[in-house]
Amino acid sequence: MSPKAVEQEALRTQILQCKAGDILFEQQADLGREEHCLIDPASETYEALERASSILKKDRRPVVIPTETVYGLAAAATDSTAVEKIFTTKGRPADNPLIVHVSSRSMLSSLLPPSYTIPSSYERLMKAFWPGPLTLLFPADPSKIPSIVTAGQKTVAIRMPSHPVARGLIAFSQTPLAAPSANSSGRPSPTKAEHVWDDLGTSGKVPLILDGGPCDVGVESTVVDGISAEDGSIRVLRPGGVTVEEMKTVLSEGLSPGESPVRVLVHKRDYQDTHMEQHPTTPGMKYLHYTPSVPVILLNLKDTQNPSTEEHEPLAKVLEDLLAKHQPRSEKPGRRKVGFLVTSDFPVESSTGANDPEVVTFDLGPRHEPSVAAQRLFDGLLTLEKKGVDFILVEAIDEENEGLAVMNRVRKAAGDVRLVDVS
Repeated sequence: MSPKAVEQEALRTQILQCKAGDILFEQQADLGREEHCLIDPASETYEALERASSILKKDRRPVVIPTETVYGLAAAATDSTAVEKIFTTKGRPADNPLIVHVSSRSMLSSLLPPSYTIPSSYERLMKAFWPGPLTLLFPADPSKIPSIVTAGQKTVAIRMPSHPVARGLIAFSQTPLAAPSANSSGRPSPTKAEHVWDDLGTSGKVPLILDGGPCDVGVESTVVDGISAEDGSIRVLRPGGVTVEEMKTVLSEGLSPGESPVRVLVHKRDYQDTHMEQHPTTPGMKYLHYTPSVPVILLNLKDTQNPSTEEHEPLAKVLEDLLAKHQPRSEKPGRRKVGFLVTSDFPVESSTGANDPEVVTFDLGPRHEPSVAAQRLFDGLLTLEKKGVDFILVEAIDEENEGLAVMNRVRKAAGDVRLVDVS
């Protein structure tokens, strides 16, 4: 093969379909609490995982994998050379640590210091939410996890994904995987294979995308630190797929008489830690995140049930101001285009007139179902961006259950906040 052909081959991104139904985890008596991974050897999924494993281990290059949260850019977590390629592919700052993904408790144990005992609060959370969208901070063993993964911190973030393809690849390759979201640093996280293709695939930045379908959760995992606080409290560093309410319920079950439940505290809501913000122990804390190439404006709606002294403007007035402030993306003359990322309860049509800009709406689902908004958030940002809107208006939702994670992402993405009256 000529040098030019080799170069062209290196820039080619392959997409392989993977079916979750081809992968099964089942308990076996001789493995105790462990689950054994079974993959149909005659399936295309087996061939795809075999190909991905070869790239990870032989080529030492990252591959894109589906998880239940978002698509991840995965490399062997114990190989600093492989992990370095995650940072160069994404353009990720070196002081932004990565999450390590494991397929079993035994793999988790192999990464921890030999003398470390997992605290009872972690045991409860793992029993309830692993495999799943919960990341826990553990003491890092530098002889097992290279410092590039932890950004030189004394802790390492680890989780066990529930998506069969992600967990199956880890088990198949017998390799723990470091995997941030599979996007250029700072952009919205991808929840579909096509999102990854548009960002990293068309330019050949990744050799392989495993397409496991849309992500069920839609926002990244919840990250918890249960080992740093002297009072033993659980500190939520990043809200995500497992809600604070769910964790509080689990941690309050089965307590002895007089025993107090472990407190669950949310960073920036219940406590402050400026040092950690500058020296993060987990992703999503320091840098600009989740931002498309068009401006994002957060709309805080007037609440008639809880009146505020702050002045809320009519939506028509807000639109007029924003259209004057932001330049059109298209050089062609014509009607301006505005994206609305709002719940199905938002009165878009009644709030905009016939002479207003063209409205492109992406539905976040019913306002009382924040899990739907979480699943659709990043898809909405990326879809509206792709449709050529001049800016995106995002409706604020209540910060309860999955709404806490949704608003955490929206606030990081938004460059402006407006108080709006649509009543």
